[in-house]
Amino acid sequence: MNKKYAIILNPVAGKGYAPKHIPFINEFLQNYDVNYEIHLTKHVGHAIELASEFALLPDTAVVAAGGDGTCNEVINGLMLTKINNPDLKIEPVLGVLPIGRGNDFAFGAGVPATLKESLNALIHGKPVYMDVGIIKGGNYPEGRYFGNGIGVGFDTTVGLEAAKLKHIHGAAAYFIAALKTLILYPPAPDIELTYNDIISQVSPALVSIMNGKRMGGTFFMAPYANNNDGILNMCLTKQGSRGKLLKTMMHYIKGTQHNLENTTTAQSSSFTLKALSGSMAVHADGETICEAGKYLEINCIPNALEIIKPDDR
Repeated sequence: MNKKYAIILNPVAGKGYAPKHIPFINEFLQNYDVNYEIHLTKHVGHAIELASEFALLPDTAVVAAGGDGTCNEVINGLMLTKINNPDLKIEPVLGVLPIGRGNDFAFGAGVPATLKESLNALIHGKPVYMDVGIIKGGNYPEGRYFGNGIGVGFDTTVGLEAAKLKHIHGAAAYFIAALKTLILYPPAPDIELTYNDIISQVSPALVSIMNGKRMGGTFFMAPYANNNDGILNMCLTKQGSRGKLLKTMMHYIKGTQHNLENTTTAQSSSFTLKALSGSMAVHADGETICEAGKYLEINCIPNALEIIKPDDR
């Protein structure tokens, strides 16, 4: 088990509410006489730098305290250290304290939703392997890692709109942003999609390629996904009328969209998307990959990291 916890806390997570959790974190961990340090991030990308540094320390779990963006940066830091140090004897271990807005990565990874339960899992749980995805293209031709999933089109625009709602939190912000995006309803690009030796041309309102289960705190893009099976789960909904997309969105909330004629689901370890006309707005774990991308490669890296989860025994 890990003897030390390096907690990377994003002070702007949860619309700036995250630092208010620090006294409870301190009290809980001190009651268990845990060796830990809390490090506050100072700018975008700082969690990547900190995680890269702490990943080199023996017997240390690197804990992301924040939302999906914080988890994404920590995952990228751990993966970069692992890739850049192939002879490293230490296996990077990830812990999560979900104190952000959507906390979709934590949900899909099986991390408890409340701070008390997630702290308890951190102390008494066990590390298990998880897959990590990598997307190449847009602003990241060399690749950006993701733990939960990537979105192309509609849900990327929804995420950008949700971030503008400063006084609305959680799933409500994403739902309101989704309705606003429906009103704007940008035209869909024509895309060449390749996976499992299948090549097709589609005009999707959205494409999600998931390692986890959920996005936006309420939309189950891949309700049956498993983040340690070596594959990614795709869900694609074709462009149609606003009314039809609204009905489809209601199915995403229940995770029943796979029954719809306008929606395609598939599994593969790799996908490529090429814009034949127009361009693609893309995010990974809520972080913008590009607003007008032309070509994307997405791959699953099996058993890439260990994550601490509750010990079900």
